[in-house]
Amino acid sequence: MVRRVLVTGAHGFIGKNLVVRLRETGLFSITEFVRGDDISALPDLLASVDKVVHLAGENRPNDERLFAEVNTGLTEAICAAIRASGRQIPIVLASSAQAVQDNAYGRSKLNAEQAVLELSEQTGNPATIFRLPGVFGKWCRPNYNSVVATFCHNIARGLPIRIDNPETRLRLVYVDDVVTAIIGAIEVSPKGAEHGAVAPDYTITLGELAAQITAFEASRETLVTERVGTGLTRALYSTYLSNLATERFSYDIPQHTDPRGVFVEVMKTPDCGQFSFLSAPPGVTRGGHYHHTKAEKFLVVQGDALFRFRNILTDERFELRVSGDMARVVETIPGWSHDITNVGDQMMIVMLWANEIFDRTRPDTISSGV
Repeated sequence: MVRRVLVTGAHGFIGKNLVVRLRETGLFSITEFVRGDDISALPDLLASVDKVVHLAGENRPNDERLFAEVNTGLTEAICAAIRASGRQIPIVLASSAQAVQDNAYGRSKLNAEQAVLELSEQTGNPATIFRLPGVFGKWCRPNYNSVVATFCHNIARGLPIRIDNPETRLRLVYVDDVVTAIIGAIEVSPKGAEHGAVAPDYTITLGELAAQITAFEASRETLVTERVGTGLTRALYSTYLSNLATERFSYDIPQHTDPRGVFVEVMKTPDCGQFSFLSAPPGVTRGGHYHHTKAEKFLVVQGDALFRFRNILTDERFELRVSGDMARVVETIPGWSHDITNVGDQMMIVMLWANEIFDRTRPDTISSGV
């Protein structure tokens, strides 16, 4: 069954992310209410939907009176239209953690919550209220939605950032997690009103945030990637990337060329080695050394390769032929000298992983014939 959902603020930061995700499922019919639309249209819009996700709001108006007019006034108008419809139309409200603060923005959000709670208390209309801390992620506007977006945008462009107190602690949630929580609230409406929660919830200082985003930028030069696979660092990295200008979607890395072919270090990690690739023309042999501890994995992606191994103590020898047509990893073994020869008639291209970053002061690479 297709669920019919009205999304206010559909063109805003969270709204864009939510609408995309809802459409991806194929389970929702979406009606949008965006900045500039007439509040008088709400009754007709509500007549054609089953749920409301109310995201619209003012964050940084030129006139503080707009906080009350939009954040509170629009919410009250939606609640009045639901009440007048005579139907129960579950509503999900995006409020703010600042609703507990005594300022114009916080009061406007608290009053919006109160309007939704009163509707629920008086009519039993289901309601879920999310008091969101700082939300960040793709499509977040710099200098408006989030300091994360501002730092990502500026650092990615070599622009200065401002930090008044690096120890200031931020509480953050990632937009993908916010959207997941909202969709969960749409799919399972509560009885009455409840407060929703977004998980995980992160904390970081301004100084730590700036240092982390700066490290993302620096990794394009050092080739040493940050640990971007999980948690807050993963989410921050995605946000940093989404702020890159199109001319920076790619970047050059050093290429070492000699008569044997090319060798290119692609990416390095703090504790899991590095990724590279090499090439060799027909008949060329590369390698001819052994390692005491270093481990490597080779994957031939083009051409025909002959790997030769020799145990440096026993002189035992072993050969292995591998083609780019095969998905086979060849490992180098500590204490075994090894080389690789292009035995085909086209350029050989080989991917390479080593379990440690190459250290010229301690290379653990000892020349030895095979």
